[in-house]
Amino acid sequence: MSRFLTPSKIALLCLISVYTEGYVSNSSAVQILSFLASCLLPLDSVDAQSPRKWQKKHSLSLHDLEEVLSSHSSSIPGRSVWDLLLKKMWAIDTYDELEAFFPQISSMLVKTREEQIYDRDHGILPELGVMRLSRCSPLGAFVRRAQLEFTRLQFYDSVKLWKSFVKYRLPTFRAWAKKNPLDNQDPIDFNLYLHRMDSSSRLVQVVYGNIEEESDGELDVSTKDVERLLEFQVLELQRLGGRVPDEMKARLARIIASGVVVPNLVHYLRFLDSWRAGDYPSSFDNLHRYFDYTMHSRDRSAYQYALLNLAVLQADFGCYGEAVSAMQEAVSIARESHDMNCLNFCMSWLYHFGKAFPEQMKDVQNTGMLGNEKEGLMFLKAKAKEMEMWSLLSTTLLSEAKLELQNGESLAASMENIARASYLNVTKNLVNSMGPQLLLQASVYARIGVSHLSWLSSEIFRECYAGRAPFEDFLKSTFRNSQVLAQQGRYREVEDRMKEISPENFRSLKANQYWTFFSGILQMRRQVYRDDTVAAEQLFSQLQAIQLPDIDISLLLSFLLIEFKIRQGAYSRAWELLEQTAQSIHHDNFDIYSQIKLLCFKGRILEKTGQPQRGFSLAMRAASIAHRSRLLPALWESLCVLAGVLLGFREFEAVKEMIESIMPQILESEDCDLAARAYSLLVDANMGVAGVLWSQSQSLPARKVCMNRALGYIDCAYEQLEEIEDINGQCEMMAKKATIMHLSGDLVLANDYASKYLDLKQQTGIER
Repeated sequence: MSRFLTPSKIALLCLISVYTEGYVSNSSAVQILSFLASCLLPLDSVDAQSPRKWQKKHSLSLHDLEEVLSSHSSSIPGRSVWDLLLKKMWAIDTYDELEAFFPQISSMLVKTREEQIYDRDHGILPELGVMRLSRCSPLGAFVRRAQLEFTRLQFYDSVKLWKSFVKYRLPTFRAWAKKNPLDNQDPIDFNLYLHRMDSSSRLVQVVYGNIEEESDGELDVSTKDVERLLEFQVLELQRLGGRVPDEMKARLARIIASGVVVPNLVHYLRFLDSWRAGDYPSSFDNLHRYFDYTMHSRDRSAYQYALLNLAVLQADFGCYGEAVSAMQEAVSIARESHDMNCLNFCMSWLYHFGKAFPEQMKDVQNTGMLGNEKEGLMFLKAKAKEMEMWSLLSTTLLSEAKLELQNGESLAASMENIARASYLNVTKNLVNSMGPQLLLQASVYARIGVSHLSWLSSEIFRECYAGRAPFEDFLKSTFRNSQVLAQQGRYREVEDRMKEISPENFRSLKANQYWTFFSGILQMRRQVYRDDTVAAEQLFSQLQAIQLPDIDISLLLSFLLIEFKIRQGAYSRAWELLEQTAQSIHHDNFDIYSQIKLLCFKGRILEKTGQPQRGFSLAMRAASIAHRSRLLPALWESLCVLAGVLLGFREFEAVKEMIESIMPQILESEDCDLAARAYSLLVDANMGVAGVLWSQSQSLPARKVCMNRALGYIDCAYEQLEEIEDINGQCEMMAKKATIMHLSGDLVLANDYASKYLDLKQQTGIER
C-alpha cells in the first residue's frame, strides 16, 4: 500500500491539470475549486465519522466525481468537465505514461526563485496567459507532495499503484470511448492493443490477473488516509465518548489486512474502545503498547500524556489511589517539560476528581498542590486565559458557578459566571461546552422555581447541541426532563423519552450504567407512589449495585428510599438511612440543597412520630437556609414541613395563611406531590379552624364555610395525587372526605366515599 498516493488522488491531479489548462469555465470555477478544497483539506465534519461518508470524502469514487463534474460545462463546446477529466485519465494509457505524468505535473506550479533567476539570466521570457498554481497554496502543496511521494515509491509499489489506477478507471471505459471514438485504446493497457493481446492471454494474466473480476475495496486507501481516519476516530471518541461502530471496525480490519503498516495510533484507538466497553485488561494492554511505541520515536515528550491516560483509566477502574499517584507524577513531568496544556488539564482533572472523591485527595491537599477550592479555580482561570485555552476557561467558570450554588452563595455571581461561559462558548464555537452550560443553567432555573425555563434550557440542548455533545451530557439532560415529566405524572411520556435513545449509544459500559440507573430511578419513583413494596425493593436492590461516581446522582436514590420508608411508616429505618446519608456527605462535595432535604425529612419524621417541638426547630432552620440561598422549591417544601409541625401545635389559622400565601408558587413549580401535600395541609387547617369554632360554639355558617373549603381542597389534592398515581394519598383524601360528610350529617355521601376508598384499596391489590 502506498503511503500517500491512491488512484483517487491521481484523478484529483488530472482534475487540477484540467483546471490549470483553462478548460473550466468561469461560471464553474468556484464550484470546482470548492470541491477540490473539500477533498484535500483535513477532516472537519462530524458527518465524516461514518465509513460511507469518510470514503466519499477521502477515497473519492468515480461516481462521486461524475455526480459533481458532469453538471459543469467546460470551455470546449459539447464537453463537460467530467468528459475532459476522463480524457485526461485515459491519456495515461501505460505504466510509462504514469511514470512520465508525475514529473510533468510540476509545470502546473509557479517556478521557483532559482528557476526564475535562471530564465532571467538566459533571456527566457516569462510565459504569458498561462495559469500556474502558487507553490504554497492548498492545490500547489498537494501537487508537490504527490510528486515527491511518487519519487519515493519502490518499483513494486509503483506497479501496484498503476494496477490500482487501471482497476479504478475501468468502469468509465464505455463512457470515454463513446466521447472519443477516434482514439485507439484498450481498457487495461495500450500495449495490449499494440500487440493484439486480450485479457485472457497468459502474459496479461501474469501481470494483471483477473483485474476485471477481482474486488479489493481497500486498494484506493493510503497509509496517510488510514492515519487521518484513526486521528479522526480518536478525536470523536475523546469528544463524544462511545465506541467505534462495528462497520468502521470491519473496514479498519480490511484496510490493515490489505497490507498497510499499522500506525501506532491504532493501539490508542483500541485502548479507547476497550475502555468504553469496560474491558480493562485489554485497555491496559493497548495503552502500554501505544506509549511503548510512541516513546521510541518521541523520547519522553509523550510520557506525561501516558500517565494522564493511565490515571483516568485507573479512576474508572476504581483504583483511586493509583489514579491520584499517576496524575501527580504527570503534573510533575508536565512542569519539568513546561507543557502547560497538559499541566492545566491535569490540574482541572484533579479539581473535579477531588469534588467527586474528596477522601482520596487528602494527601494531595496536604502537599498544597491545589490549595482550597477557590484558589484552585482562580489558578485554572488565570492559566486558561494565559494559554488561551477557552474550553478550560469555560469549564472553570461553570465550576465556579456550581461551587457558589452548592455553598448557597450569591445567585447573581453564579448567573454572571454562566453568562460569561455562554459568551465564550458562542464566540469561540465551543460546542462541547454547551452541554454542561445548559445543564447547569437548567439546574439554576429549577432551584429558583422557574420550571418552564429549566425545561426550555434542557430542550434547547437536546434540539440544537445533542448531536455534537458527549452522550453522557445528552443522557443527563434527558433524565432531567424526564424528572419534570414524572413530577407531573406523565409517565407514558417518560417511558417514550427514555426509550427513544438508540441502543447503539449503549455500547459503552458507562453510558449503559447511567441509562439503567436513570430509568430505574424513574420507575422506582412511580412504584413508590403506587405503594408497590415488592417492585420498589427489587428496583432498589438493582440500583444499589450500580456504583456511579457522581455523588449528586447517588443521593437521589438515598432520598427516594427515605421517602419510601416514610410512606410505609417505618420511621426508625428512615431515620437510620437519614443518618447514614448525612455521614456520607463530605464537606468538599457538600450541597446546600442536600442539607435542606435532609432537614425536611427529619422534620417530617418528628412530626409524624408526635415530636413537633423537635421538628419545629429543624423546619425553621431548613426554611431559613433555603430563603438565604434562594432555593425556592426547597423553601416551599420547608414551609410545608413547618406547617405540618404547626398543626401539631393547633396553630390552624397560621398554617392556613402561610400555605395559601405560597400556593401559587407551589403550583408554578409543577410538582404534583408537593402541591398535593400543600392542599392536604389546607384541608387539615380548615378542619382545625372548624373544630375550634365548634368548640367555641360559634355560628354554624362559619363552620360550614370552613368545611366547604376543606372539601374543595380535598378535590384539588385528589387531582394532583391521581396524576402521579399516589394510591395511599388518594385513599387518605377519600377517608377525609367521608369523615367530613359524616360530620356534616350526610351519611349517604359518607358511605359513597367510604365505598370509593375500599374500591381504591381493592383495585391496588388487583393490579399487583
